[in-house]
Amino acid sequence: MPAETVVLLPGTASDEVFVRTVFAEPLSQVGAVLVAPRVRTLCERLTALDNAWAGHPIVVGGVSLGAHVAALWAAGNPGKCAGLVLALPAWTGPANGAPAALAAKASARVVADHGVETALAGTTGWLRDELTRAWHGYGEELVPHFEEASESAAPTLDELRSLDVPAGIVGCTDDPVHPIGIARQWADALPRAVLTTTTLDAYPRALGGAVQAWQRAKS
Repeated sequence: MPAETVVLLPGTASDEVFVRTVFAEPLSQVGAVLVAPRVRTLCERLTALDNAWAGHPIVVGGVSLGAHVAALWAAGNPGKCAGLVLALPAWTGPANGAPAALAAKASARVVADHGVETALAGTTGWLRDELTRAWHGYGEELVPHFEEASESAAPTLDELRSLDVPAGIVGCTDDPVHPIGIARQWADALPRAVLTTTTLDAYPRALGGAVQAWQRAKS
């Protein structure tokens, strides 16, 4: 039996390096092949999913904005999606002032007015390292990307209900930017979802728990 292809997208202003760091090992442990495309815009994220489909259903997903885009693509492409691996969904339907959307808008303003280094002030440890690499990697696309992400739509509950495929979700119980209530809302709407939870002090590798949740949803 061929290995399953799992295409995972990064969150807002994140990158493929972070996706590989979090998901490469847990996917390898279950015999799946990770595809982590280099994408910067919403359009590039959708195009990457279109390009990954090669005539047979694929597993899709991602982190935060990446989870939103993947679930929307799956809902719009019936028959092309074999499963979902979703970490930290940030809102459902229109952004409507969701914490992650407001954070993206605020980051856009600070970067535009004062530069990346000022926007990174106050971050520490692994988060600072990840954001420094990823944000500089976006270059001049960073501010426009923050702005488009902050105004983008996530799937509606009806769209989630249409996705009758195994879905693994990881949510965080103490992350105010990605409220656990949204992860639970998605898990309740998706017909075959398994939700697992983590905490901020276990980031970032704990996000790979979405892979184990997906495997449980398959059984």
